[in-house]
Amino acid sequence: MCPSGRTLLPSSVSDFRPAFDVLDADRDGKISRDDLRAFYAGVGGGGDDVIGAMMTVADTNKDGFVEYEEFERVVSAERKPVGYCGAMEDVFRVMDKDGDGKLSHHDLKTYMACAGFPATDNDINAMIRFGGGDQNGGVTFDGLLRILALDCSPAN
Repeated sequence: MCPSGRTLLPSSVSDFRPAFDVLDADRDGKISRDDLRAFYAGVGGGGDDVIGAMMTVADTNKDGFVEYEEFERVVSAERKPVGYCGAMEDVFRVMDKDGDGKLSHHDLKTYMACAGFPATDNDINAMIRFGGGDQNGGVTFDGLLRILALDCSPAN
């Protein structure tokens, strides 16, 4: 549910679906090595050795792809270290086009369009307010987590 009241994702979708959708570049419902290469090309990292290691850890059924359930298992495991939410940190860096540590109205609008989620300017403004940001400063990483309803704090 978008803070403006519009539904952007079905309520039955897990909290990790937005991150999965960002990584699933070709929108085929699974993350491939090519999807990860495309994603990491935008953040200046993720060579074949890193991508191979990620696939080895996440692809538990060894079919060459990371399905949503596998992704969810890995990302859930990442929630344990204090203050760490690695996959979402990478997503944030890709979204933060100017690298200022905040997502502007333009950054969020561009991401929503790229991810295939229709969002009006009012929706984006509501997201920014919900994330604790303002129209001039944008939203921090913690604000993005609040918008996406992700909790990357340690499990109790």
